[in-house]
Amino acid sequence: MKQLNISIKHNLIVGLLIGLWLFVFAFIIKPFDDGTINFRAWFLISFGFSVMAFLCYGLLAFIQKSFYERIGKWNVGLEITAIFLFHLLYLIGVFTFYKSPILNGGYDFLEFFSIIFIKVVLILTPVIILARRYLIKLIPITDDVLLFKGENRLDILKINKADLVCISNAQNYVEIFYLENGKLHSKLIRSSLKKIQDDFDFLVQIHRSHLINPSHFKSWRNANTIILTQIELPVSRNYKDVLMAL
Repeated sequence: MKQLNISIKHNLIVGLLIGLWLFVFAFIIKPFDDGTINFRAWFLISFGFSVMAFLCYGLLAFIQKSFYERIGKWNVGLEITAIFLFHLLYLIGVFTFYKSPILNGGYDFLEFFSIIFIKVVLILTPVIILARRYLIKLIPITDDVLLFKGENRLDILKINKADLVCISNAQNYVEIFYLENGKLHSKLIRSSLKKIQDDFDFLVQIHRSHLINPSHFKSWRNANTIILTQIELPVSRNYKDVLMAL
């Protein structure tokens, strides 16, 4: 998972739907009812737990948006961390509500966690995973804009995908070649070729020191060199088959 929908509006809508679903499910199914909870108490539990789910998911939306904008990428590890963070926030929120004068719950923290919260987690997690995957489909089409970030704070380059020609290794830096007003330009960014390739999987490696945007491949100069838009690059024997398949 390399994308994240950081739209606060979209995430709040999903948070609201999760809250409504949790209320309906909890109020009708009563997953942790022991037969001693009356109608009023169960309504308050269902309502409070659903509102808290909405608030915690809304808080998560702001946290992940800030984090994503700072690092400029997302992956499965970060996605798992985000879901875990939601459950942590939710645990704190619902336990506080449970022990408040509204409910005045009798379980201590460990009892609440093992008897009630684990069941809530099992109910919510699949819904959250599916909802977050659906959120990706709501992302406006912005794949044509690439954002390169290096290790230094000022190492930033934002260009259209169609303008990226190739990327070459330059010791501790990478040199990004791109078109601007029809002319070839380049920028050095402190990063590694491997990191760039991991972040932008559409790039094709033709040499241990070169990645290309396949849309700029023009022709072969000879058996060891290819012609791209306004630049030529060497091709290693190990990567010829990849190029031949383009």
